[in-house]
Amino acid sequence: MIEQYSFTRLIVATLLLSFAVFASGENRQPNVIIFLADDLGWNDVGYHGGDIDTPALDRLAREGMQLDRFYTTPICSPTRAALMTGRNPMRLGIAYGVIMAWDTIGVHPEEHFMPESFLAAGYQTAMVGKWHLGHAQQTYHPNQRGFEHFYGHLHTEVGFYPPFANQGGKDFQVNGKSIDAEGYETFLLADEASRYIKQRDPNKPFFLYMPFIAPHTPLDAPQELQDKYQDINTDLKPARSAQTDGTRRMAKILMQKSARPMYAAVVDAMDQAVMQVLNTLDEENLTDDTIVLFFSDNGGAAYSVGGADNHPLRGGKGETFEGGIRVISLLRWPGQIKAGSTLKQIMTVMDVFPTLTEAAGIPRGDGFPLDGRNMWPAISQGKRIAVEEPLFFASETPIYGHFNLTVFDDEWKLVQEIEQDQLTTTVTNHLFRIAEDPFEFDNLAPQHPDVVQRLAERIRDWRALYPINGTRSQLVPPPGWRAPLDWASYPRPIETLQSQSAPGMAPTPTINRVLDMQHGERGRLVYDCESRWYLGGLCTRNR
Repeated sequence: MIEQYSFTRLIVATLLLSFAVFASGENRQPNVIIFLADDLGWNDVGYHGGDIDTPALDRLAREGMQLDRFYTTPICSPTRAALMTGRNPMRLGIAYGVIMAWDTIGVHPEEHFMPESFLAAGYQTAMVGKWHLGHAQQTYHPNQRGFEHFYGHLHTEVGFYPPFANQGGKDFQVNGKSIDAEGYETFLLADEASRYIKQRDPNKPFFLYMPFIAPHTPLDAPQELQDKYQDINTDLKPARSAQTDGTRRMAKILMQKSARPMYAAVVDAMDQAVMQVLNTLDEENLTDDTIVLFFSDNGGAAYSVGGADNHPLRGGKGETFEGGIRVISLLRWPGQIKAGSTLKQIMTVMDVFPTLTEAAGIPRGDGFPLDGRNMWPAISQGKRIAVEEPLFFASETPIYGHFNLTVFDDEWKLVQEIEQDQLTTTVTNHLFRIAEDPFEFDNLAPQHPDVVQRLAERIRDWRALYPINGTRSQLVPPPGWRAPLDWASYPRPIETLQSQSAPGMAPTPTINRVLDMQHGERGRLVYDCESRWYLGGLCTRNR
């Protein structure tokens, strides 16, 4: 009798243990890795038929899903701001230009960042790579925006070899402490990401953001990779945009050496870094438990010194034709996302935050209303998610006063090129049906002036949201400005700052709102003020 009772207890205990293991497996939250390339071209990956070796990205395409119509802003900082907040960078004051070394701007500290949601849900959080979202105050620093661990650079264009400097100031740190790193920057990032994964707390999931500098200029790569691509084809097909093709023609006239071979070497090295991290997941038996997202921050830098190729898409970085905003994007989660599949629906960088938190089963957290959509039902179940509100992107880079703008939905896309001179403004309109004309050959603007006018008014309303002191295309610093010797010491410590954001020149909040109204379509003084300037300028949305 006693033996039978013991045996029964053993069976019950075993069943309970099996159920507990099963339940914990079902409820286990996935790890998340976001790889972000910097200026990768549409035609620069193997699975698109490109002539650069990208076995890691080809593997992700084979084992996961191609996000075929994934859109970002045309330039760097705005895309990163949209990724972190799920909001349109026009609201954030980071849309027309990137954050330069001499800028004091960053994403408003009241904006809720994606890693903050994962951290609050019990995740370990880390960033390895390029920040480019503010550096003047500690409030803008990665360690204050949800990342427990930060290894990398505050700026862009620090080079691929030591001293990793921007404007002459050293820029490589770990959690606010400057480090002396030796080696090729892309491989250093891969080593750090692999180390982090291997030394993680195995009892907690992790969120890892890995934004590469590659393949951004100034291009450089190990000699063996330079040798590998020295004979790559450099006679690229036209981008069919004045800015991009104009630089290529000028380079040929001046008999400049093509950037394509070095660019290819840099892309190859980045792909090797991605493969190293994927292999680390394999070694740690984490592949099936990890969501991996890869995309480029904008279209390839197809101008002469950039070396990228976006064919057959039109245009490139800085432009709002498809080549500037439709980017390489891949998503893998074995068992949850069908291998070798393709998402044909429109998805944007603003959708990443709500989509990943939904996939991971964690709350987004309190913050401003999102502009992004949760695309997880479309990815995991194939559900159709309509573009209910038009999508907008902009750039003023690189020419001050030359704006590249777009608004589009499932049917129409309007591209505006606006040239502002001292006494004149010239607007060139391009109207496309992207579903029928994905490569933007047929400008329908002359045949549909009513559609152009309607969409142009939407762009005008959207631009009126911009904080008037937001980024612009200012390629040189204020006269006499000097860079620090070491950027790790540059951000003002929080304890030296006041506890509230500065109010500005207006003596009272009421006067500030009146002045905001008077600015009309020029932009906003009141943060997150969705002003209808043509109705008197009162805010219709402001937290």
